[in-house]
Amino acid sequence: MPHRTATPPARQAAARSDGQEARAQLLSAALALFAEHGFAKTSTRAIAQAAGVNLAAIRYYFGDKAGLYAACFAEPMGGNAGDLTSLYDAPELPVAEALRRFLTSYVEPLKQGEIVRQCMRLHLREMLEPTSQWAHEVERDIKGPHLVLVAILARHLGVRADDDLHRLAFAITGLALQLFVTHDMIDAIQPSLMRNAAAIDRWAERLVGYALALVDAERLRRTATAGKTRKKA
Repeated sequence: MPHRTATPPARQAAARSDGQEARAQLLSAALALFAEHGFAKTSTRAIAQAAGVNLAAIRYYFGDKAGLYAACFAEPMGGNAGDLTSLYDAPELPVAEALRRFLTSYVEPLKQGEIVRQCMRLHLREMLEPTSQWAHEVERDIKGPHLVLVAILARHLGVRADDDLHRLAFAITGLALQLFVTHDMIDAIQPSLMRNAAAIDRWAERLVGYALALVDAERLRRTATAGKTRKKA
């Protein structure tokens, strides 16, 4: 058996570092190009050229163009909705704490600035020009957390999940989602609201209060409706 010379540790570390950098460059270039042109009109050659890496690197790190496209949804803003689910899906957790964890985690990516803008453009383009990725995103990052939030609200209010409870859950999620959708408008009207990490943390704090107000309003509405029903009976 031919003798193999071991790669020095320093060289191994350098190779790993170079590999991580090449992968990150590919992800960054792909995110910008997919957001601008969409999946179909963005070529792997253009991505590799923009990233300054060899075309074969896409296959090495992501498998293929579809794998790279999927990574653009899952990685740039950190984690996925499964992380949110694990944070607040606990029977003993008070609703205020559940909402605090949910909304704080939801708005955390806003601290990444331009990356968030590109991710939003990518999501909007995917909605307008859907690929197979859209169904996956709905199932993983939208439907799952929504159903968990509905379950938490049902437990807190002591009711079964119905259309009104789903409306409430969508309204609470919308409080956070609108910050991503209207990011540029907020910057134009009141830039201090999104200026730094502390400003984002303040948003999370306020959103929890707004969400609890919505929950209280729904509780009062249900109590009033139940009272009217009993009177009629």
